[in-house]
Amino acid sequence: MADLNRPLLISTSNNGGDDENGRSKYSKVWVETQQLWAIVGPTIFARVANYSMNVITQVFAGHLGDVQLASISIANTVIVGFNFGLLLGMASALETLCGQAYGAKKYHMLGIYLQRSWIVLFFCCFLLLPFYVYAAPVLKWLGQDDEVAEESGLVAIWLIPLHFSFAFQFPLQTFLQCQQKTLVIAWVSLAGLILNVVSSWVLIYEWELGVIGAAIALDLSWWVLGFGLYFYTVGGWCPLTWTGFSIQAFHGLWEFLKLSAAAGLMLCLENWYFRILVLMTGNLENATIAVDALSVCMSINGWEMMIPMAFFAGVGVRVANELGAGNGKAAKFATIVSVAESTGIGIVICAIIMIFHGKIALIFTSSSRVVEAVDTLSNLLAITILLNSVQPVLSGVAVGSGWQSWVAYINIGCYYIIGLPLGFIMEWVFHSGVSGIWAGMLYGGTALQTIILIIITIRTDWEKEAEKAQMHVERWSSPKKDEKYLLS
Repeated sequence: MADLNRPLLISTSNNGGDDENGRSKYSKVWVETQQLWAIVGPTIFARVANYSMNVITQVFAGHLGDVQLASISIANTVIVGFNFGLLLGMASALETLCGQAYGAKKYHMLGIYLQRSWIVLFFCCFLLLPFYVYAAPVLKWLGQDDEVAEESGLVAIWLIPLHFSFAFQFPLQTFLQCQQKTLVIAWVSLAGLILNVVSSWVLIYEWELGVIGAAIALDLSWWVLGFGLYFYTVGGWCPLTWTGFSIQAFHGLWEFLKLSAAAGLMLCLENWYFRILVLMTGNLENATIAVDALSVCMSINGWEMMIPMAFFAGVGVRVANELGAGNGKAAKFATIVSVAESTGIGIVICAIIMIFHGKIALIFTSSSRVVEAVDTLSNLLAITILLNSVQPVLSGVAVGSGWQSWVAYINIGCYYIIGLPLGFIMEWVFHSGVSGIWAGMLYGGTALQTIILIIITIRTDWEKEAEKAQMHVERWSSPKKDEKYLLS
């Protein structure tokens, strides 16, 4: 393992062609790829391991029965997923702040921003508690089957500790990613995954606690992740960026909250979009099978989504580091390499889904009706995976550059003004079922948003963005000014 106390930032400026040392474009791509994958590689493993804990829980529950599968799917996909997206997005504000400060060598500010993020996210966790406490009546009001809604509400109550673990872990993960200390995240995630498998088996089958046991296993596993990263951070392995708790963390919380809210809105609007898809499906005829099939597809999509989300984190760090260091061309080059490599991976996975379309559901359930329903949705799943190999990477560029507010507006327009109404029309006007709802929301929302982000990224003046970043870093690094000028 490399020296984890040493800053790892290596600039890749002057990426327009051969530089003064005669490096070709191919060698520059290789250098950038190494730097990118130093973040992306461990992050993919960590995110896949983290998401696999949710999938493993769903797999265990799926073999208890159709109602149990539907209840744990809705609790995980809708209730937890609703808050997961918001809190993860709010924590991603640290990618802008910590990434650019790290690139500018203002290391002491990273610990301050981490503490501010904890304060803001835990506060928001308390505000979001009603979604868990009143999950059952809300799901009934939204048209879910009574039995499934009651079971989902019970699971949601037991997942409250999981909810608070997000506020603790997500800022720590982002804090370490911005320093390219990602190997520790991968090792801790492996420990959490192993614990999840063992505890799920013991609690569900040995102790026969059913879906409650599945919820407890998730709670335990996610808190292990959080404490593992915390002890690494405060245990002396981050001497430049963690200098202890500081009263300065309580300064400028309102401005920090606004930036975090913009980042949270940017990410969660997309996250909520697919939760709404599951809820809309719950109002169809034969809703249990439809929800089960769509939940299986969303689980596979979410599992694969951990790869582009790792690129989201990687390119966010790379762009923020280079902009903070004043290297606009290097930030642009990092963007190009990230989008190209993520898209290539997406094409391969899309092909795999198309080839094994009739068998992928067997991982989650033995129900022949659910397997058949998933088969009919496999084409849409493959297209979704392909689009998602591009869109999150461009969102990561936005985070690294500090464009969260603009992307939030784009998400509102694409997903909720165009995509969601189109999904309603496809079902309640053309009666096209879950396939029509998904297709309308996919093409009206995700595809349109991806095109807009591509245009914005192509038209960006990266040298100007680098100048803005350096100006912001100088303001943020002053204890008296950083709260006043956060992305002003």
